[in-house]
Amino acid sequence: MSGAVPADCLTSAQMRAVERAAMASGAVTGRTLMERAGRGVVEALRARRSDLVVPGQRAVVLCGPGNNGGDGYVIARLLREAGLDVGVFGMGAIPDLPPDARANAEVWRELGEIASLEVVALPADGAPVLVIDSLFGIGQRGPLDDVLAPVHRAVGRCRGAVFMVAVDVPTGYDADAGTMLAAQPLSADLIVTFHRAKPAHRMPPLADTALVVAGIGL
Repeated sequence: MSGAVPADCLTSAQMRAVERAAMASGAVTGRTLMERAGRGVVEALRARRSDLVVPGQRAVVLCGPGNNGGDGYVIARLLREAGLDVGVFGMGAIPDLPPDARANAEVWRELGEIASLEVVALPADGAPVLVIDSLFGIGQRGPLDDVLAPVHRAVGRCRGAVFMVAVDVPTGYDADAGTMLAAQPLSADLIVTFHRAKPAHRMPPLADTALVVAGIGL
């Protein structure tokens, strides 16, 4: 990215370096970081919208093909444990996922189905729905219009209120430059990122979105 990085932020590369150093030191494993990230999202939800983390609440988790998607599989499991009715829509075959994401996808698959993101659907009965955007996070590369098309269709057909939570960065925005990687990025009512904010969180339009920076022990 061009320009100075805000003092309270880390770029994507800096964040990955912090994670790699922590894992290389033996202080933590990637699987543990993923579990902490998932728990951080659910805890942020409980703090901000406890009415959406109750038994019977509908939730849809969108899981991408990388470690951000792995966070999503953890979130799906934790929401299910809390009694929510959880649907998961993923990208990529499980064997092709990074090791930690693959492990969490396999855990989820023992609990529920993983449908293709291409057939994502939201409840059509008018009930409110919680949507977790765990597609790419800080690892986004554009253009993403084709990836997001089925999600936009599903949201457009949903008759109930949709509360969108982005894991790290809403899909369609570059985490460092804040630029759009799709003509219509996903919106977010809440962003939960980890350890430090990313530069895009301090730039419009994301600067106006509620942000929680969750600690993951780094």
